[in-house]
Amino acid sequence: MKVLVVDDDIVSRMVLMHLIDACGSFDILEAEDGEDAWQQMAAGLRPAICFCDLRMPRLSGMDLLQRVKGEAALAAMPFVMVTSATDGATIAQASELGVNGYLVKPFQGDEVHSFMAALAAPPASASESPQASMQRLGINAERLLVYLGGFEAQLAGAATDIAALLAAHDQHGARLRLERLHAGCLTLGLNGAAAAIDALAPGPLAPEPVRQLLADTVRAVLQQSAALRRENA
Repeated sequence: MKVLVVDDDIVSRMVLMHLIDACGSFDILEAEDGEDAWQQMAAGLRPAICFCDLRMPRLSGMDLLQRVKGEAALAAMPFVMVTSATDGATIAQASELGVNGYLVKPFQGDEVHSFMAALAAPPASASESPQASMQRLGINAERLLVYLGGFEAQLAGAATDIAALLAAHDQHGARLRLERLHAGCLTLGLNGAAAAIDALAPGPLAPEPVRQLLADTVRAVLQQSAALRRENA
């Protein structure tokens, strides 16, 4: 399975490649910037997933994302934006273009593992079928992908916020954030993820189980997005 890592910073590139390698046996390829990556893909490279830095010379990560999603032969490839930016405008723009996930610097091994595990895993059987979700919501596949991307961005922000709330011993605030995520899961047909939130013990929330729960929810979103892309390829 080919994995493409795109970053003009060689240290960041090497660290991310090492973390991916620790997740299993992958054919890891690298590109020094967006233009290099685009030339490789134009020459026939078809990665199973692409991790791409946002800010690079010649061709930025956002510009590469736009080209990839506009190319029929590449559009279904999971594209993960690697960035230190957390501003809403960047996330909103990338979501509209069809980004499949975000990886924030400095890298965390468990987050990288979540993306690789989601790639290898079959579609979540506990989720509603994408077709059923579209019919229930009265939307098309493109709009459902936007919703899933937006929810993934919401999960990324919620993970940081909930961790801070738990560190501050604000159990009530953390529960409220989880309730909002539960509603999002139900709206998007992620029934297994919703059930997992429901199954949280009624007592004090512990940081590690909550962190794992949110990582599992991200995987459910990625699996649902991949299933939708396959159905509409």
